[in-house]
Amino acid sequence: MKLYGTSLSPYVRKVLVVLAEKGVEVQHVPLRFHDPDPRFRAASPFGKIPALEDEGFFLADSSAIIQYLDRKHPEPAMLPREARDLGRAIWFDELGDTELFPVLIKPFVQRFLRPQLMNQPCDEAVVARCMTEELPRLFDYLDGQVDGPFLVGGAFSLADISVATGFHNLHLAGEAVDPERWPRLASYVTGILERPSFRTAIAARKG
Repeated sequence: MKLYGTSLSPYVRKVLVVLAEKGVEVQHVPLRFHDPDPRFRAASPFGKIPALEDEGFFLADSSAIIQYLDRKHPEPAMLPREARDLGRAIWFDELGDTELFPVLIKPFVQRFLRPQLMNQPCDEAVVARCMTEELPRLFDYLDGQVDGPFLVGGAFSLADISVATGFHNLHLAGEAVDPERWPRLASYVTGILERPSFRTAIAARKG
């Protein structure tokens, strides 16, 4: 099994966490968006990461890959079995992918990608606007949803992976959840990112 994509991507990180939780061995190929590698492009025809190759089977998109892995390697389950819990896990997966990370990524782009990988200056105004105007409404919502160590059904699941993964990118930008303003969210994020599977995924070679 091969997983294509740099672990700087929260979407690649999602899959790496699932593989670590399930103890599935994988060859990680840490390439970037639109890499011309023919095996990668066979798995991801539009050049997006992550992409998976498994015994001649090709698949792209983190959520699709995780659902495939959860069927092929069912223990421990990353998708809840109970109907309402499953619905909420899918909701939080969508929230993490389409609402939360597009905002969390802004400080990461400005303070990490632009100076370190693109040789461009950081625009601190973008960071300030994100931290003071854009993220608070999302943090308010999430702080109200946290009621224990996990978001859904009392167990670690896709919901936690999808919501927490982007906060590592925020930390790389030197920012974090204010524990005085959002105490439950701050504690929750710290706990999830300290799981061994997240540590393994974060430590993966970035490429």
